[in-house]
Amino acid sequence: MNWKFAHFVSSIWVVALAATVLWTMAAWAHDRTHSYSSWRFDGAEVHVTARLAELDTTHFEWGLYPPSVRDLELARYLVEHLQLVAGDEPCTVVEPPRCTHPGAGRLAVTWSLRCPEWRALRLRSDVLFDIVPSHLHFVRIEGLGSAPQERVLTAAQREWLLPGSAHEYEQPPSGFFPYVLLGLEHIATGYDHLAFVLALVLIGGSLGSLAKIVTAFTLAHSVTLACSVLGWIRPQSNAVEALIGFSIAMVATENLWLRAGRQWRGPWVLAVALVAVAVLAAAGVGRVPPLVATGLALFVVSFFALVRDLPRADAVRWSVAFLFGLVHGFGFASVLLDVGLGTGDLAKALLGFNLGVEVGQLAVVVAVWPALQWLKRAWPELSGAVVEVTSTMVLALGTYWFFVRAFG
Repeated sequence: MNWKFAHFVSSIWVVALAATVLWTMAAWAHDRTHSYSSWRFDGAEVHVTARLAELDTTHFEWGLYPPSVRDLELARYLVEHLQLVAGDEPCTVVEPPRCTHPGAGRLAVTWSLRCPEWRALRLRSDVLFDIVPSHLHFVRIEGLGSAPQERVLTAAQREWLLPGSAHEYEQPPSGFFPYVLLGLEHIATGYDHLAFVLALVLIGGSLGSLAKIVTAFTLAHSVTLACSVLGWIRPQSNAVEALIGFSIAMVATENLWLRAGRQWRGPWVLAVALVAVAVLAAAGVGRVPPLVATGLALFVVSFFALVRDLPRADAVRWSVAFLFGLVHGFGFASVLLDVGLGTGDLAKALLGFNLGVEVGQLAVVVAVWPALQWLKRAWPELSGAVVEVTSTMVLALGTYWFFVRAFG
């Protein structure tokens, strides 16, 4: 088969496959969906506050209803899917749920429960797990001990036997290392993280260059999380999530640009699109601030103008990995800020989870890079086609995530 014809066919296949991926995996994208609930025990009564992002309600049909109707449906949903059980008997609602808007893009629901006579208390969350398996629910309880306690609930571990309950029940795992394992499991559905790492590795380069890239990305994660735990920086979560999508599209664009001999017009199209996003943002449309979109456009122009004259483009790729690593780190570390906690058990859980994610990403690098190097030596033309096809798919995903998170 003629190679150019094969390349054309592969391009058509990429478009079809990318469309399928976008359609079937959009709700599963690792967009840091998380919800929170705090439970304050006052004798037999329990006062509950649950919070989540307004964007997450769009997973439901009623999330597109007018706000007044949507808020009622959200309150009903949270009361049904967040349950406190005493023994085998559910606690009853004594104060009906009320929805509030604590901040831009955030929703909160408060209600009160009364529990039967004191027995083993189990708290269960089914919030979003059946729709977004990678979702995390962060729980904080007060009034059952000398200090508040926290737990992270997942699709695999939805229940928590509260402290002071009967010992015959199996306690869910706690501490640092169980959350490392949780991070390793979670990275399997962390599509945006994996897409970014894959885009960085695809273009190749020496082992030393790759080591710099991976180290820079990991270090950036650590810096972001540390700053968040200490409360030094509080980023805008809407802009952060959109920037994660942009970072993926940006690196994939560079891959295709380099494969085209630095003649492809894709980077300039990307810059123009960002200017358009900035104009829309200035008019009040979208979630990305106009200054952020303008800054991204200037960054794209400056970066590609710099790399165009460098003999080795991978010489500065570590700096791009570090810059966007900071953004990716904020995408998860912002959870700690939203919960409003300091360096308690939840911080330990996030540190362990983040370490697990990093180990999982490193495993991907170790698996992909040697295979690409072998393919490059054995079949150079096929290797180039693999890079182009995969980068095109990653570009489609990154662009989709950026616009959905910026305007969804």
